[in-house]
Amino acid sequence: MRLLVSVASPDDAREAVAGGADIIDAKDPSMGALGAVSLARLGDIRESVGGARPLTAALGDAVDEASTEALAAAYGEAGASLVKIGLLGTTNVTQAVMLASAAIRGAAKAAGGVVVVAYADAPPTLSLRAHDVIAVAARAGAHGVLLDTLNKAGPGLVHLQSSLDLAQWVAAGHAARLEVAVAGKLTASDLSFVRDSGADIAGVRGAACAGGRSGIVSRALVHVLVEGCRGTRKEVA
Repeated sequence: MRLLVSVASPDDAREAVAGGADIIDAKDPSMGALGAVSLARLGDIRESVGGARPLTAALGDAVDEASTEALAAAYGEAGASLVKIGLLGTTNVTQAVMLASAAIRGAAKAAGGVVVVAYADAPPTLSLRAHDVIAVAARAGAHGVLLDTLNKAGPGLVHLQSSLDLAQWVAAGHAARLEVAVAGKLTASDLSFVRDSGADIAGVRGAACAGGRSGIVSRALVHVLVEGCRGTRKEVA
């Protein structure tokens, strides 16, 4: 399983690379689960990574097709090989496919792809079920899906999903030929839970930072998380 570290600055990105993160993800943690950094900040992060790792970027939740397509194109052209788009506020599958397709058209202009995000804790009146998001991603032709948490002040993913439920969701994503990522306030001790689900990628922010989610990425913490993803970390009794 690979480790994705969400970074808010070039310094964060350098620390994540030095710690061994597999994927660098540009995100503004002060703006929620999928807060987008500015295009200028994304460019600075890209420069700091220097092609050493794949670079992805959060775009927020889709509002309409035109703006979603434009955003995906702009962030792809600024250096993101994959962009993450949420569907909060959309409960109609057909509409969700149209929004995801718009993001895919935009990302394709820069030869990039799209990861569609499902929220494990979103109210059903505001969001599709996680399994429906897999169907949306597959119908639209997305690269992958991510299961995350919306409320970063609430419980983490491991407190919202049983091991069986998560494994079934991951298996459904793989059956749809999607790359599957899992995030949501994951800690180093949670990584075996995610790894056992069969997920391809574990995404973190707070666990990689000295000072928590709003802190600064630490290469030492990233290294511990990489070991957890690989299953090589030894627990101390």
